Amino acid sequence: MKQVDLKECRDRLDEIDKELVRLFEERMRVCGDVAEYKIETGKAVYDGEREKQKLSAVQAMVHSEFNREAVREVFSQLMTISRRYQYGLLASHGKLEPTGFSPVEQMKKNGVRVVFQGVEGAYSHAAVRKFFGPETSAYHVPEFEDTMREVAAGRADYAVLPIENSTAGFVNSNYDLLNKYENYIVGEVYVPVEHALLGRPEAELSDIKTVYSHPQALMQCSEYLNARKDWSQISVLNTAVAAKKVMEEKDKSQAAVASRTAGELYGLKELAVEINNAKGNTTRFLVLANRPIYEKSASKISVTFEIPHFSGSLYNILGNFIFNGVNMVMIESRPIPEKTFEYRFFVDIEGNLGDASVQNALNGLRAEASSMRILGNY
Repeated sequence: MKQVDLKECRDRLDEIDKELVRLFEERMRVCGDVAEYKIETGKAVYDGEREKQKLSAVQAMVHSEFNREAVREVFSQLMTISRRYQYGLLASHGKLEPTGFSPVEQMKKNGVRVVFQGVEGAYSHAAVRKFFGPETSAYHVPEFEDTMREVAAGRADYAVLPIENSTAGFVNSNYDLLNKYENYIVGEVYVPVEHALLGRPEAELSDIKTVYSHPQALMQCSEYLNARKDWSQISVLNTAVAAKKVMEEKDKSQAAVASRTAGELYGLKELAVEINNAKGNTTRFLVLANRPIYEKSASKISVTFEIPHFSGSLYNILGNFIFNGVNMVMIESRPIPEKTFEYRFFVDIEGNLGDASVQNALNGLRAEASSMRILGNY
């Protein structure tokens, strides 16, 4: 058996790689010619049927199962790179599709009507006050979906909707609402979840016997509350309802676990602050409108899309971000009820709809996805 010379192998690989690079550059020059033709004729960059035929053809040229799969992966990536290049050339000729969004210098915050879920003093209300100011005209509705309906119907200018908590994770049902309604994300606001123990103005800590709050808030403050063995813990609809109950029932032995905003609104006394088990707990809220606008200074984009159900489809479609230098900061998936074991994806990326690289990435995403929608730039 002939002994293998590693240096000779490496030298031969260097020669092959040099030839591969030459052929790659030649291929990209031809792709440029294809792009010029498509610019002149208006033909779409992505041709799914042509790519399927090409992959079948190159697979038929190799002689082992491993190489058949490997060459498919190599050529899939080659065609992905070619599309990115063609999208870039189209962008330089101003041929990208319009996004449907209009830029504004600054979104209107004064004299607007804002809707939120819950009651006054809830964390959603705190998000409204933080983003729009304490004097904003705001009203509440019972359910999260009600906020989307109010904005879609034009009864409210904006809705504030929780989407993510730093410890509890994503609010999955609200992602479904983003897809269901034709509303648009125009802002976001982060609200620290800092639970306080609130009592009547005349109450002292030694007076407390019963504590009311939302069950999740009671759990989030379990270390503090469970250390008081003589206190009863009773669940209510939400934290603001607990604060309102303590205020209305005028019993100094009662306290509520709620936000400091709720304490201010209902005239309650802070008996203890920041009683959460986990410090730094924060909820992210989205601000939504029914018009597709974005501030010229916006730096984050949210999109949702569905993709064909086959191996590598997600990998390929995310390449639109990679090869355009667009940073993806979040991806979340939700099942599509009418399609068994298929998923809808939600992605946040950095950038502005006026950026050429972002437009290239979104144009590629739109062409290759089964369906795609820009949720907002904010």
